[in-house]
Amino acid sequence: MNNPQTITLALTGASGMPYGIRLLEMLLREGKQVYLLYSKVAQIVAQQEMNLALPSSAKETEAFFNRRYQVPDGQLRVFGREEWFAPVASGSNPADAMVICPCTMGTMAAVAAGLSQNLIERAADVMLKEHRPLIIVPRETPFSVIHLENMLKLARSGAVILPANPGFYHHPQAVQDLVDFVAARILDHLGVKHDLIARWGAE
Repeated sequence: MNNPQTITLALTGASGMPYGIRLLEMLLREGKQVYLLYSKVAQIVAQQEMNLALPSSAKETEAFFNRRYQVPDGQLRVFGREEWFAPVASGSNPADAMVICPCTMGTMAAVAAGLSQNLIERAADVMLKEHRPLIIVPRETPFSVIHLENMLKLARSGAVILPANPGFYHHPQAVQDLVDFVAARILDHLGVKHDLIARWGAE
């Protein structure tokens, strides 16, 4: 998809929260309308990995990121896990694309099975049934056969499986460079412009 305007970003409880938070920053910087969803365990991981305290209230989280990234009210909308009247819950008003980053194996399994037991799973299900771009960023190692079978099932259903595997050919000097590599690959697949890393073969 070229230049999507509305993007759903879901943060789940896998390790790799810096990827998701950097992606949120870049999407907001590029002026995209972002629908943010996050699991309860994602709050724990954000605190553990980034010392980032995500409020339990969707409105408080919205205000927190609006201040953090200095974005206007309305550009970022945060929805609770059971907020079934959110736009992302219906195929009549889906976002242009969705990213689950980082994605737990449990969330991936639920999406592959079409369970839709919370808003993250339902939003992903909407993407698949409406044939909209869904990017899943698993952060686990090693993968079991069950994990791989779920990835294959989702790929066959139209999702992009984009593991959080940073490259090293751009000579990273800091952890942030590795984070930016993965965020850049996600943005590329969304069709969102960025300047996070130099292009291969570019001067």
